[in-house]
Amino acid sequence: MKQLVNTFLAILIVAFGLMFLASRLNSAEGYSGGNTLTIYNWGDYIDPELLEQFQEETGITVIYQTFDSNEAMLTKVEQGGTVFDVVVPSDYAIAKMREENLLLPLDHSKLPNLANIGSKFMDLSFDPGNLYSVPYFWGTVGIIYNPEMTEGIDFSSWNSLWDKRLDNNIFLVDGAREVMGMALNSLHYSVNDRNEEHLQEALAKLNRLSPNVKAIVGDEIKMLLANEEAAVGIVWSGDASEIMDENDKLDYVVPEEGSNIWFDNMVIPRGAANIEGAHEFINFMLRPDVAAQNTEYVGYSTPNVPALDLLPEDISGDERFYPPAEITDRLEVYDNLGKRMLAHYNELFLKFKMNKK
Repeated sequence: MKQLVNTFLAILIVAFGLMFLASRLNSAEGYSGGNTLTIYNWGDYIDPELLEQFQEETGITVIYQTFDSNEAMLTKVEQGGTVFDVVVPSDYAIAKMREENLLLPLDHSKLPNLANIGSKFMDLSFDPGNLYSVPYFWGTVGIIYNPEMTEGIDFSSWNSLWDKRLDNNIFLVDGAREVMGMALNSLHYSVNDRNEEHLQEALAKLNRLSPNVKAIVGDEIKMLLANEEAAVGIVWSGDASEIMDENDKLDYVVPEEGSNIWFDNMVIPRGAANIEGAHEFINFMLRPDVAAQNTEYVGYSTPNVPALDLLPEDISGDERFYPPAEITDRLEVYDNLGKRMLAHYNELFLKFKMNKK
């Protein structure tokens, strides 16, 4: 009998050990709940000190995971193997997630700090009424350039990129929407154009740009441009701000033909395990002091109006990153093109990249 009892106790100890190990593994994989919050965000897109502050103020443990594209994020959320409580997708991805019933509606009564967001950033086409999303950062796509390396070229037009003096001297960000959108804008077409003739015209024009393109790169574009490995880059405005902090010789412009204006918003995906904690985190990020600190760290433009008053004038007053209405009025949000058309954009972009090689 004593041996049976000892065996039973040993089995219990092993079972509890396995349960504890499974719990730890689930937390590491993003299976949150209880006093844990799993956040899925872009890389280097939040001040780590704010995550620590949130944990100290609330007692909620944060598990933080990152993605490098909306497409990668969508794939992981759609698969459903990992539970996320807060995700930070871009505008067109939010529209797609709404269509596919991947989001939970927000309880605005738990988000009193939502009142800090400027009205022009609310009720946009990808989420009317902000039923599912809350603004996080916004920005533009444009040209960053080194005046000392570009022989007086005027970059107020996208067409300046085809100047023969820029031979092997341009870095392009590795994004189909950004590069195809730039080519379409240079032809005075929309970044959301679905006309096949226009798309083929844009591809042909991109192919003519190939001699000037040094490389098509990802996050390393920031380091490469700051180190003057090329004179020009097509980048998001926040990346431009970060690059210019490293090298003040560079400048940034949104070309006159138009460009993309984008919005990254916080959402709660369907299947979230800590909905209460998710609301608490979103409301925390909407505090003016938190938004201002986060803006200084990340470098992108904040939609939080009271936070602007807490920022240095050289940030909040910089029209390159907080452009006036005459510029923003000619910019476009990326539409959700649908799976077939988005795949076609990706295919055309791949053809351009293959031609570059």
